[in-house]
Amino acid sequence: MVSLPLLASTFVNNILPIILLAGAGFALGKTLHIDPRSLGRVVFYVFSPVLIFDLLAKNELKLDEAAVVVGYALCFILFMGLITLLLGVFFKLERPALIAILITTMFANTGNYGLPLVSFAFGDQALSYAGIYFATTTLLFYTLGVFLASLGHMSLKEALVGLLKIPTLYAVLLAILINMLNLQIPVPVARAVDLAAGGSIPLMLVLLGVQLTSLEFSENQRALQLSVGLRLIVAPLVALLFAALFRLPTVARQASVTEASMPGMVSATVLATEYDLDTRLVTAVIFISTLLSPLTLTPLLVFLGR
Repeated sequence: MVSLPLLASTFVNNILPIILLAGAGFALGKTLHIDPRSLGRVVFYVFSPVLIFDLLAKNELKLDEAAVVVGYALCFILFMGLITLLLGVFFKLERPALIAILITTMFANTGNYGLPLVSFAFGDQALSYAGIYFATTTLLFYTLGVFLASLGHMSLKEALVGLLKIPTLYAVLLAILINMLNLQIPVPVARAVDLAAGGSIPLMLVLLGVQLTSLEFSENQRALQLSVGLRLIVAPLVALLFAALFRLPTVARQASVTEASMPGMVSATVLATEYDLDTRLVTAVIFISTLLSPLTLTPLLVFLGR
């Protein structure tokens, strides 16, 4: 049985630092009334693509090690999407609500919450695996996620064309090209990337806090409860099951399962705003799942650390 001091120590050392920085962003948003949409766009178009490029360009994992994590992430996300879709249809959710909970349930906050948490809890080696998971999630979010979001108000052709406007896609392709050709990045560019990548996670955590200031509780309680329950309770169980099926080694298992068990991705609020989705529902899911996440993540970290 897990002792209370161990749970408390795990929370204080790994989750509390993240809460403190996000809390600073929340306080900043409340006092200075910062526009979360503008800050979100800065992250969307600059810092997130640069961070992914940096993680992929510098990652020293072997191809087969990275491929297993990519396969794991893809299968897990698509499986969570299938579960959400089936339950959404069963509960007869309307299309805007169904699309909203698909995005918030399929895509976890693997960047501005997951990466620092994995780093604090399991170290740099686990962070390498978490970087691959984060890149896979982000690429899928900015392709499949954008596609799903845009289907609420766009035709199939318009949605597909919209994918070409996502900067993260080009960041991943450029990093892969540099690795394949073993190219040297020019020093000024490399230093600029280092500067931006180093500030990305803190900025994302501040953005998390700022975005949570705009919470509006959704009246669609059924959709809200369904998405939060799937993300915080079902997702960790499914993640552990898939880790066993993929036979992930210990460090990869720690990183991947932790990433898969994060609360809803903050960037979902950006998509909700950009594509005129049910922003109140999306924001409520993000806020509540983030608020409750220490209750599920703390024992999960203890379990994975054994």
